[in-house]
Amino acid sequence: MQKLIEDIYRSQSRKVLATLIRLLGDFGRAEEALHDAFAEAMRKWPRDGVPGNPFAWLISTGRFRAIDHLRRRSRFEAALTDVEDSLYPASDAEPGDMSLIEDDMLRLIFTCCHPMIPADAQIAMSLREICGLTTEEIAHAFLIPAPTVAQRIVRAKNRIRVAAIPYEVPGKTELPGRLEQVLHVIYLVFNEGYSASSGARIVRADLTSEAIRLCRTLLALLPDPEVSGLLALMLLQDSRRAARQSASGELVLLADQDHSIWDGEMIREGLALIDAPTLGGMAGYYRLQAAIAAEHARARNGKTDWHHIVQLYDLLLLARPSSIIELNRSVAVAMCEGPAAGLAIVDAILSRGELRDSHLAHAARADFLRQLKRLPDARRAYEHALELCRQAPEKAFIRKRISELAREP
Repeated sequence: MQKLIEDIYRSQSRKVLATLIRLLGDFGRAEEALHDAFAEAMRKWPRDGVPGNPFAWLISTGRFRAIDHLRRRSRFEAALTDVEDSLYPASDAEPGDMSLIEDDMLRLIFTCCHPMIPADAQIAMSLREICGLTTEEIAHAFLIPAPTVAQRIVRAKNRIRVAAIPYEVPGKTELPGRLEQVLHVIYLVFNEGYSASSGARIVRADLTSEAIRLCRTLLALLPDPEVSGLLALMLLQDSRRAARQSASGELVLLADQDHSIWDGEMIREGLALIDAPTLGGMAGYYRLQAAIAAEHARARNGKTDWHHIVQLYDLLLLARPSSIIELNRSVAVAMCEGPAAGLAIVDAILSRGELRDSHLAHAARADFLRQLKRLPDARRAYEHALELCRQAPEKAFIRKRISELAREP
């Protein structure tokens, strides 16, 4: 029973939290109610059994525990009637209705991405409070220290409380102004799911699926080339999920994957979104990334057009300069011009002081050095990457690479 409750907490606690924030109107009160609800579940469910709708039970229990807390706090007595009224929604819908919960998740992202909140804090708070990423995972995504992330989240919550920022999806005229940050949040959630920053799993399917669902909901609200581009990108990337890890749990690189087990339906949907007419103008950040993913999808039964991929990366760097994009581009350049060209790009990035704490940069450098037969240098680069890596399958893959160096001719 404890494992079942823990599984429900991991998979559903953020959705329960989002609905409790809507019902209680306060982040702190909702977080306290969430913890109270799960503590009550640990006490009652082993004795009484799991309720038919555990989500509705958790939401109702958390809401009523919040009311009980307010009743016991004498300083809230004067406002108790108003507070209690706010805790009972006027809607006849069940609090555990999944359509409401899904709307609550997107509504909460838009609340966190309010223009009155600093941009870096918007994304950090969204990832922490909505998606349940740890401060360490968020710090990994931003390449900044975890305490900095924690400070941003605290400041953002305070801003929401002091400014009484409404918990709502803004009107259609306001949607475009918040779109970039909302897309960034969904993108980072997907990235953490696609390649977990730590732990025993390569993929966290709960996060990739949630990011795709959120993007579908957003696209229905706001048909936009970048929204459809992000959805296409995630579908095309996630289509390879089953092939990215062997039966024994080992990481499988793109070049070595079994293309026959890629998800054809996701690929067809992603390609259709890419090929659909847009509003014109220069392709944006997410559509360009989706176009790169589409090249790999189209080449699953043929030869990858690496020259076209390099051209797409060049456009991507114009749209949004990034050392991560440069690193990814180095692989495509190496496929066209050889490992020395790829190594030059990675060395230039590291010489600027960028990505020095990224195991991916050092692992890419090691791969290029290995291809150039500079084996002692390759070993040192792999060992540095191993020190920085926190994901178990990637660690095992790097160790395998190191052991293979001894057998290199």
